[in-house]
Amino acid sequence: MMADFEIKWIFLLVLPAVAFLYASVGHGGASGYLALMALFSFSPEIMKPTALVLNLFVAGAAFYHYYKEGYFNKKLFLCFAASSVPMAFLGGMLEINASLYKQILGVLLTFAILKMLNVFKSKERKIRDVKTGQGLLVGAGIGFFSGLIGIGGGIILSPVILLLHWGKAKEAAAVSALFIWVNSASGLVGQISSGVALSQQAFLLVGVALTGGFFGGYLGSRKLNNAHVRYLLAFVLMLASFKLFVI
Repeated sequence: MMADFEIKWIFLLVLPAVAFLYASVGHGGASGYLALMALFSFSPEIMKPTALVLNLFVAGAAFYHYYKEGYFNKKLFLCFAASSVPMAFLGGMLEINASLYKQILGVLLTFAILKMLNVFKSKERKIRDVKTGQGLLVGAGIGFFSGLIGIGGGIILSPVILLLHWGKAKEAAAVSALFIWVNSASGLVGQISSGVALSQQAFLLVGVALTGGFFGGYLGSRKLNNAHVRYLLAFVLMLASFKLFVI
């Protein structure tokens, strides 16, 4: 186990690439960081808070680019965030064993991949407004599990928005980026309040991840169309789940 947080050089090379891929679709990358840290045998006690710290910065960079390009839907965001933030705090205060931790993460990622594949097979439909009750319910569920396993929740929210036709790919990316940011902040506060300590080395990784995240957000918001973003999202989800089920 890497309790002393010794980082191998290959980890530092892969980290910005992970951040780049996730930020390009409006995500912070926590599920990818968790998979990467699991590959390098980080302990869950280190993985959760570290992933959330990286999430804050990378999701923030992604949101900046998507917001600047005019893709942010404030009303859609508030429907989910109003209930997700307090539930992410609650989830962050709870502790689960390492085996259950990986199982929950794996199930959530598999769910997201399946939903994205369904989107690909379905015909284009008119975008419709999300009902307040639906948004609050979805936000609460995603928020709780986000805090519990140490992710921002965008990995689930994006495909849900697309599947239910609540927004287009880039709009989903913009909403998910800020959703990830507020949930990551809430979950991190919940963890800290329960006694989880942040390692100083976690902040050293921020600069490495943020470099990839900044350029990923730029590419996704300006250079890729909705179809490209959707397919890239499915690829990102598969990468994130690979370690949990295969390695």
